[in-house]
Amino acid sequence: MTTATLDRRAVRPGFIDALRAERIKLLSVRSTWWTLLALVVIGVGGTILICAPNAEWLSEPGADEAPGSFITGGIVFAQIFAVVLGTLAVTGEYGTGMIRATLAATPTRGRVMAAKLVVIASTLFVVGTVTALLSYYAGNYFFEKAGIGMALEGDVARSIYGSGLFLAGSGLFAAAVGFILRHTAATMSIVLALMLVVTNLVLLIPGDTGRWITKLMPANAGSVVSTPVPFNPTLLDAWTGFGVFAAEVGALVLLAWLVLRRRDA
Repeated sequence: MTTATLDRRAVRPGFIDALRAERIKLLSVRSTWWTLLALVVIGVGGTILICAPNAEWLSEPGADEAPGSFITGGIVFAQIFAVVLGTLAVTGEYGTGMIRATLAATPTRGRVMAAKLVVIASTLFVVGTVTALLSYYAGNYFFEKAGIGMALEGDVARSIYGSGLFLAGSGLFAAAVGFILRHTAATMSIVLALMLVVTNLVLLIPGDTGRWITKLMPANAGSVVSTPVPFNPTLLDAWTGFGVFAAEVGALVLLAWLVLRRRDA
């Protein structure tokens, strides 16, 4: 009896095993690759569509916007696909019932959740950073032709890996909501509405209250790090905003963990 118990403990999967399993699950389905491809294409294509027609106008002395506000402009569109990936990575298992097998193989639920979040975040950080870099070169091509090219240094360089951080955080935000709701359509609808619709609606709130709510909205706080110069100059500084965004994501992940611990699969 003792030997059997020790044998079972010996083969209990650890965090590295859970990490490997989550990596295989994420990268072995077509939806992941289609979503990542769409993220890159839309992110780079969106930047081109923003930079190409505005380059000449931005080069004029009277232009009231900085070229840095446009150079990674496509990341706002790429954010949609980061949310999609984070959602599907979680709710897909609940939809098929595979989550029961996952939790049976790795009974420590926090380990499963942590492994899944690490895989989502690392994948989106790498792909998001590459997308931002490609966006920079694509957009800067038009800026250089107009005589306003931007060097890949300082805030421009920060915006490249900052875009990866922002997309990784967006994926984690969606994944946490997915653990709470366990439903694909509901998760995508709520997260995208919060980040793309509610973020703009709070601008209608008057006074200091409206200004502070606008600054603290997840999409606003997190996106500042992904651009050299934000369109809205009243937003938080890049790293302050990202710190707020990270705290919001962390709080949501903690709530998701508490829900996962206490609820049946």
